[in-house]
Amino acid sequence: MNSHQPELRAAARRLGRRHFLTLTAAAAALAFATDLPAAGAASVPELDARKIAENPFTLGVASGDPLPESVLLWTRLAPRPLEPDSGLPEKRVVVTWELARDETFLRIVRSGTATAHPEFDHAVHVKVAGLAPGRPYYYRFRTGTWDSPVGRTRTAPAPGAASSRLKLAAVACQAYHHGYFTSYRHLAGEDLDLVVHLGDYLYEYAVDSAGGSREYTDRLLPAHFNREAMTLADYRLRYALYKSDPDLIAAHAAHPFAVTWDDHETENNYAGATPENSVPPEEFLLRRAAAYRAYWENQPLRAPQQPRGPDMRLYRRLHFGQLAQFDILDTRQYRSEQARGDGWQKARPDSKAPSRTITGKRQERWLLDGWKDSSATWNVVPQQVTFAQRRDKPTADFKLSMDAWDGYPASRQRILDGAEAAGIKNLMVLDGDAHVGYGFDLKKDFQDPASRTIGTEISTTSVASGRDGADKPANWDDLIQANPHLKFYNGRRGYTVITLGTDRARVDFKTVSGVTKPGGTLTTAASFVTEAGRAGLTPA
Repeated sequence: MNSHQPELRAAARRLGRRHFLTLTAAAAALAFATDLPAAGAASVPELDARKIAENPFTLGVASGDPLPESVLLWTRLAPRPLEPDSGLPEKRVVVTWELARDETFLRIVRSGTATAHPEFDHAVHVKVAGLAPGRPYYYRFRTGTWDSPVGRTRTAPAPGAASSRLKLAAVACQAYHHGYFTSYRHLAGEDLDLVVHLGDYLYEYAVDSAGGSREYTDRLLPAHFNREAMTLADYRLRYALYKSDPDLIAAHAAHPFAVTWDDHETENNYAGATPENSVPPEEFLLRRAAAYRAYWENQPLRAPQQPRGPDMRLYRRLHFGQLAQFDILDTRQYRSEQARGDGWQKARPDSKAPSRTITGKRQERWLLDGWKDSSATWNVVPQQVTFAQRRDKPTADFKLSMDAWDGYPASRQRILDGAEAAGIKNLMVLDGDAHVGYGFDLKKDFQDPASRTIGTEISTTSVASGRDGADKPANWDDLIQANPHLKFYNGRRGYTVITLGTDRARVDFKTVSGVTKPGGTLTTAASFVTEAGRAGLTPA
């Protein structure tokens, strides 16, 4: 960290705290953090793509945020992805794209060109409109003599369509230095309509030359990965490292993603403009601007999500016919600072203050208002951290995680009350963060085990974070006894498949045998169902 602090501090001094905090978009003036493509005659020259001598599609392709009539396609040109300039000069590159009904591209329905700007690290975001709803499509990119891998995506059903099934996978927490992305290799072969990524797509922490727990013997990672990411260049390189993983490439090519972040895409356990460590707020917001910019560049996100300085509206809504409404939340950017630190603490009055929020007032109102207008069978809330009450032991001196919703109980209660007031019958909250799989019944009153169940929470385990894990972590007995609404707990790595139907939802918790060595096998650790109109998890 210390190697980058002088750069951040110098930039912060040039801008000044008052100017920065009153004009947050002023960070766009800092070339190291948020440089934007110029227009007209001032733009950088174009590169003759025929001169690109190495495959520029080393990071694969992706699609995201499917709508009934459009999809968002993504790629990023990087012939040498682990080098600071990715092997390309500071020139713009024209890329062609094609979208077809078949993977042989005999029935091309849309095609066009896009520009890969150096100011966006040669990332490409293409919105393809005018498509048929509820249909699979195949897509690819081309520049010079190079073709990208073929990706498969799918549009959402038409508004009001009475779809009978939506099958999605939930994933989270993929620390590269903790192991291989074996879960993605298995996930790529699943029959899915959507993958929801619930945060910690990357980690800011250093990765040594052997890739940490991957213990490479056939390669050495460059030294610039062996430090904490803080600048835009750092975050861009970290995404290149992660997205060069072949299993992650395969998963993105196989399915459209809907993504949201947690903390590690920027810094561990930050809260709004408050960093984990004691640095000036203007310095941290410059870091946040760099992290948010790199996140948008490297994810299949639409234009409304493009950040301005250290601000980025990531919360948004997706509809899948009459079957499901997805309200994707951001519980990191707008939250109050954690009470008494961000660890496990005894509950005290200061953490229960009504003014404390994990979503911010505007996002909370957006969520509650959206429920009032919802006619979907299932109202799904993808977000970051554990929502249900989670006591660490069954005795009176229990502690709660101040970084999860337990640190913001008034905020949680407003959400539960809002769901009830809106008549939401089938509430399903999705999250990750804990590096384990949980299945919770959401209670009207967590202090009373007999209280009415008003929803379901599915916490997916990590892809790699926490290394191999165990079926029963050391605290398994304590958590099961302390939380009678906890119906499932498993500590291995993996992902979760959720199948939404008109009359019930099925949840399959899938785990892999290990991630510290390649080739782990896949197991369904447990399966549950929750009936439409009758909240609560029961074994399948």
